[in-house]
Amino acid sequence: MMIEQDQQEQWHNHTVRIAVPASTANLGPGFDTLGMAVNLYSWIEMKVATETKITLLGDELYGIPTDKTNLIYKMAQLVFQKAQVTIPDLEITMYSDIPLTRGLGSSASAFVGGLCAANALIGFPLTDKDILNISTAIEKHPDNVAASLYGGIVVATWDGQEANCIQITPPEDLETLVVIPDFQLSTSKAREVLPSQLSVADAIFNISRSSLLVAALSLGQLEMIKTGMQDRLHQPYRASLVPGMQQILEQATEQGALGIALSGAGPTMIAFVDRHSQQKEQLEHYLVDTMKAQDITAQAMWLKPVKEGVIYYDDTESHSFMDVIKGEVRL
Repeated sequence: MMIEQDQQEQWHNHTVRIAVPASTANLGPGFDTLGMAVNLYSWIEMKVATETKITLLGDELYGIPTDKTNLIYKMAQLVFQKAQVTIPDLEITMYSDIPLTRGLGSSASAFVGGLCAANALIGFPLTDKDILNISTAIEKHPDNVAASLYGGIVVATWDGQEANCIQITPPEDLETLVVIPDFQLSTSKAREVLPSQLSVADAIFNISRSSLLVAALSLGQLEMIKTGMQDRLHQPYRASLVPGMQQILEQATEQGALGIALSGAGPTMIAFVDRHSQQKEQLEHYLVDTMKAQDITAQAMWLKPVKEGVIYYDDTESHSFMDVIKGEVRL
């Protein structure tokens, strides 16, 4: 049905602002199942307009479409379709410090961000579970979208129709270090190298490690992360796509990491670290230098797990969109 005139006027005067955290997925053995939100963000401002206008701010969004093929706009239209309302034109402004196509959930944050902003714009007719199911159906796996939506560490399932998720609060002493190579790696390319079959021994190996990792993170037993992050399902096959990765997987725990894994489909790698560790600087130099030895320029960045998922900003009158970002964005 078409929206009523009084509702349309109300929405025309309404501005929504949200922030969506980045995510790391798999965490080693939990392929398409385990994820965690980290403190990089995409910010979205959305309002009803008479003509669609999309403004993208920041270097990380370079090359993204600014017409109705834009992913945020398309996600918004999915929400309006589900809610049976018609809002053909939107004014959208977006800033992101999540690197594109690097394994930190940039696409998942866009899916979740577009859906949540549009849902908020029309009064939250969809539940978080609805948002999870819609975004998982698009992403085809629930780990990144669940982490961005709910925050924390997530254990999620997807049967092709319904996603289910349990959130775990990250241990207080857990910190992460990511090393981000200066090249992009598409998820589709990373999936192409995976085997179509797995041995029973390797399946048992991953089930046991994934189960151990979830228990260790739930109980804060950081010493078990080294064993829990081991994987035989995807990382051995993807190592050829990221120069230096195999060496890092084998040696990072000797350099101060609790455990290390390819973040999502990569090429970023993420190390779990005890925040009290005396080897932080050593680990950072090791990761960057190992990449450099492979003629790969890489950036190291310390990130924290975040307990909260999508953030909704109530006050959109007192501060501009850029003021909100300047107050929140990592400098």
